[in-house]
Amino acid sequence: MRPLTAHIRLNHLRDNFSTLKQLHGGGPMLAVVKANAYGHGAVRCAEALADLTDGYAVACIEEAIELRETGITLPIVMLEGVFEASEYALVDKYQLWPVVGNHWQLEALLAYDWSQPVTVWLKMDSGMHRTGFFPHDYAPAYEALAQSPKVASVVKMTHFACADEPMKTMTAEQIAAFDLACTDLPGDISFANSAAMMAYPQTMRGWGRAGLAMYGVSPMGGADSRFKPVMKLTSKVFGERVLQPGEPIGYGASFVTEQSTRVGLVAGGYADGYPRRAATGTPLAIEGARSRVLGRVSMDMMTVQLADHQQGIGSAVELWGDVVNVNEVAAAAGTIAYELLCNVKRAKVVYE
Repeated sequence: MRPLTAHIRLNHLRDNFSTLKQLHGGGPMLAVVKANAYGHGAVRCAEALADLTDGYAVACIEEAIELRETGITLPIVMLEGVFEASEYALVDKYQLWPVVGNHWQLEALLAYDWSQPVTVWLKMDSGMHRTGFFPHDYAPAYEALAQSPKVASVVKMTHFACADEPMKTMTAEQIAAFDLACTDLPGDISFANSAAMMAYPQTMRGWGRAGLAMYGVSPMGGADSRFKPVMKLTSKVFGERVLQPGEPIGYGASFVTEQSTRVGLVAGGYADGYPRRAATGTPLAIEGARSRVLGRVSMDMMTVQLADHQQGIGSAVELWGDVVNVNEVAAAAGTIAYELLCNVKRAKVVYE
């Protein structure tokens, strides 16, 4: 059986969530499990957090229904809201909390005949310019919801564009814009994602939204000792050879040996979600010792440097996890950890 395996350590997930909740001051917290829990398995992660979290956040109705139909009863926020008015019937049926981020979503929600009043998360575009009501349109949208008997409560929310880049001033500007527009609007709010919890104490209000850091990955890049990697992606060496100086390796012959080199062949490639852009030198670990990728990553396999005669066929390879931080691999490939985690596929998933 192909040895590529994604080990998902649910105890690490729980520890990371607890750490974030402490950073957030103990206030209510959503566990963000959209995109199959960033590649970690939405249902299993949601179940593992059921006694710790105050609710969940997903992207869309399909993700919310999957959780409900496996027995999840806590609140579920749909971060993108609905994509067509007819979806409000499912929001009503499954008792979900939709985000409203534009006028047609608002109008369709108010036009729907709800079986019971619905909790709405009203999004402001405080500067990211992706979705949400502009600050000058926010109060009228809020009042339309707050005055409707169809609405149980309104949670005011926004999303930060640069919270993971604390040297920039944009987060402070977004906070100021949000506060000014909400001066006379009562009720709960949701400000902080993982990065904001780590860098902006002034965002510790209302509902926190635990995302990437909950999975043990710092949104700031690099490693953060407060968080434990939840996913460890491993494989094995299934072939080896010794190449003399001046020999090319892989497609495009992009790497040529400079000295006698022991090369291992590892099961795992870009069809599995490992980034093709990971060039020679991208770190990995063999039997716990750091090594590197050699040449181009192929669809189903990659070549790596074997350091000594203790490494060879059958040796355990960590593509990322405890020895090699996924942020290191992402940086080497010119991308972000979110993309790598979400792209993992064909690997056997083992929950630990």
